Amino acid sequence: MKIVEINFIVDGFNLKGTLHLPKRPIPPLVVGSHGLEGSRNSAKQVLLSKVLPANKIAFLRFDHRGCGDSQGNFLKETSLENRTRDFCAAVDHVLKMGVTSNRVALFGSSMGGATCISAWQDLERSGVSIQGAVLCASPVNTRTITRIPLAGNNKRPALSLDFFKENLLYDLSDQVKALHHVMIFHGTADEVVPVENAERIYAAMQPPKEMVLHDGGNHQMTIRAHQQDFEKKMTAWYKSVFKK
Repeated sequence: MKIVEINFIVDGFNLKGTLHLPKRPIPPLVVGSHGLEGSRNSAKQVLLSKVLPANKIAFLRFDHRGCGDSQGNFLKETSLENRTRDFCAAVDHVLKMGVTSNRVALFGSSMGGATCISAWQDLERSGVSIQGAVLCASPVNTRTITRIPLAGNNKRPALSLDFFKENLLYDLSDQVKALHHVMIFHGTADEVVPVENAERIYAAMQPPKEMVLHDGGNHQMTIRAHQQDFEKKMTAWYKSVFKK
């Protein structure tokens, strides 16, 4: 596997990413979007960076603005609109490098899943050939969320309720209708994003589609059996969408 560190500019911000290339000429590409408080070093992003190249699929993980090693203020720049712009720019940058094919699939966890849904039609309008996606614990309607992370931590200061109302209040029910070849993972005991979000996405999107509900699973997918199931089924799904 070849690892390439990349930089690309979006709205004046320098964003950092890591591209993992398999030992195969012009491989298909998966681009990942991390969760609200995550980064390209989040657990699922790192897992995909190992598993996908081993199966001859390239993977890009990157830090959205205000996160990880990318420029930007988290409080001022975090919104679904901005993350959608970041994501589309990341896809465009890698495709222009000419080291992968133009067959692209998406990956998103939590808010990253919402970012994939939001970006889907923008990418298609720009000429990107989207083959499918894998979405984990994705909030399609943030009004369903009852546990909002307001307290500060070692990554960011405390957040106000106004921050969420102004930047992260959205409903992607209409956009979901454009999705196809998507596999959904969600824990039935998700304490952050209620499982009804997965059910809404699954009902609205086009076939082929699959929904995997992990019994008793939480938002972070910390149960080892669920992680193993995710790795096996996620890998098989991406291999199948690139064969169609």
